[in-house]
Amino acid sequence: MDKKSKIILISGPTASGKSNFAIKLAKKINGEIINADSMQVYKELKILTARPNLKERKQIKHHLYGFLSVRKKFSTGQWLKQAFKIIKEIQKRNKIPILVGGTGLYFKAITDGFVKIPKVTIKKRKTIINIHKKLGQANFYKKLIKLDPKIIEFVNPNDTQRSIRAYEVKWYTKKSLLDWYKNTKSLFGKDDFVKIYLDCPRDLLLNRIKIRAEKMLPEGIKEVKRLLGIKIPPSNSSTKIIGITEIKKLLEKKLNKDQAIELIVIKTRQYAKRQATWARGQMTDWKTVSTLDGKLSLKKII
Repeated sequence: MDKKSKIILISGPTASGKSNFAIKLAKKINGEIINADSMQVYKELKILTARPNLKERKQIKHHLYGFLSVRKKFSTGQWLKQAFKIIKEIQKRNKIPILVGGTGLYFKAITDGFVKIPKVTIKKRKTIINIHKKLGQANFYKKLIKLDPKIIEFVNPNDTQRSIRAYEVKWYTKKSLLDWYKNTKSLFGKDDFVKIYLDCPRDLLLNRIKIRAEKMLPEGIKEVKRLLGIKIPPSNSSTKIIGITEIKKLLEKKLNKDQAIELIVIKTRQYAKRQATWARGQMTDWKTVSTLDGKLSLKKII
């Protein structure tokens, strides 16, 4: 396939330097960047989601960043539909689409296709949500594994939203969510992609996470203060963004500054670990590029 028709995918754990890497690469290969991070779509949360700043976005054209209100739900299917359209538009301009982010499901949707599962009735969904509320995540996950043993390879024990979704799909369709994913078709061919996983040495990554948490706090406090005036449905994924709960507690004087930073760092580390676990299981055919390699050779990448 001609290099110009390739679609570049860049993933990696949070704070690994994906955005900077993508900008450098885009300059070299005449590319445009598309967001593949489910939290960076929200316009009200620039700092807490580490969205590329205005200076970075002026260097290279960016798409699907900060365009959606935190009040709105945004599914993987909605993202895929918009990303597909933008990819085609970029290719028509004879440029290379570069998708960058840390949301594994977005990349799985773009490479493997999106799952079209029959809609679960509101009544049944509410029933399952109530079961979850009664049991709590840990016990609900055990119940899920009994109902659908296959899902242990696919859903993280701490992922509330995915656990509920996996349970309702199995209960309603009698078919595992994993099987639904396996029976999908991609909008693109396998050879259309160059898949890059940005690897960051553990000590460097942990240090970056700590520095980011310390730097983000002053502006992050302002973001959360503004957020408190917005009515957001508890089920919206925007409420799960790391830093919101900790800064709320800081504002309520339940935590001091150092404690808030420490909790943000811990949660971010845990998130980076989950991303790495996903990559080991779902991104086995991706090229690993080290953040310590400052040279971005087009021949190396494509």
